Amino acid sequence: MNLVIWLVVGGLIGWLASVLMRPDGEQGMVLNVVVGLVGALLGGWFLSPLVGTGTINQNDFSLPALGISFIGAVVLLAVVNLLRRGVLR
Repeated sequence: MNLVIWLVVGGLIGWLASVLMRPDGEQGMVLNVVVGLVGALLGGWFLSPLVGTGTINQNDFSLPALGISFIGAVVLLAVVNLLRRGVLR
């Protein structure tokens, strides 16, 4: 059951990040899940030690963990947009 929750929350985080960064029409459901989970992984590596909380990849579904995962997903999409198009949005 935890795997299903992890995938759903990762998909929601990836979708919210794609809405904010505006590639929402270009991504499907699977890519939203990937962006959410990889963004949570990046947020866990770089931001989590600074804030002192976990991410959704560490089975921490608290509000700070969701925020760190969301910020990681936004940063991931910003880097991808920068590499693909040369702009942040």
